[in-house]
Amino acid sequence: MSQSLYIEDTPASVKNAKGLHLITMSTPNGQKVQIMLEELAEKYGTEWDTTFVSIMTNDQKKEWFLRLNPNGRIPVLVDNTQSPPFTVMETSAELLYLLKFADKDDVFGFKDEYERSQALQWLFFWHGSGAPYQGQMNHFNKFAKDKIPYAIERFKNETLRVYGVLEIQLSGKFTGEPKEYLAGNGTGKYSVADIGTYPWVKAWEFSGFSKEDMEAFPHLLKWIDRIAARPAVKIGCGEKYNMPK
Repeated sequence: MSQSLYIEDTPASVKNAKGLHLITMSTPNGQKVQIMLEELAEKYGTEWDTTFVSIMTNDQKKEWFLRLNPNGRIPVLVDNTQSPPFTVMETSAELLYLLKFADKDDVFGFKDEYERSQALQWLFFWHGSGAPYQGQMNHFNKFAKDKIPYAIERFKNETLRVYGVLEIQLSGKFTGEPKEYLAGNGTGKYSVADIGTYPWVKAWEFSGFSKEDMEAFPHLLKWIDRIAARPAVKIGCGEKYNMPK
């Protein structure tokens, strides 16, 4: 399988990698896994190598990449400790893979099955209901050649609706108990649910939302600041992951 996994055009940094290898670009999706790895490094000393690709030049659509992820999306995680190497696509799956195999103490997960279920619910909520809407908001508002008011308005409203769902959870509107993090008993615990959500939500201004738009989400804004203050988050979203020139 490893012979068919790599071809002549596969970058040497990928096919010669040992251990965990991340193929990424520092977009919100890339930052999810970058943050998780940095958190694991801080806690356990986890090591990995990184290959940068540019989605602006469609590196992710080249055959060598599609052999690793047929969907042609970054990031991709390759575990070279397995023979043949084991590839993981989709950011939530990558976070859960790292949680399973690199976080032995469940520092970023939960041992309690009900709290674990909460984390999965919120991780999947953002993956399925948040990122797609905000991604389309970015496309139609920032990158589309033709500005389509209906599309911009639709995806703006849907993204704000999803922000409202996160606000309900964090504010404790229906429980009477505000939370600092999305999942876990009491005020919650920082987990993959937050890691999988934060990189998109923090980019609300880039997406085109105003401060007035965000006034309805005070607990969400505090959550953004709380997570942004973590050292591993700063590294995972910072200069370390800038595209090499």
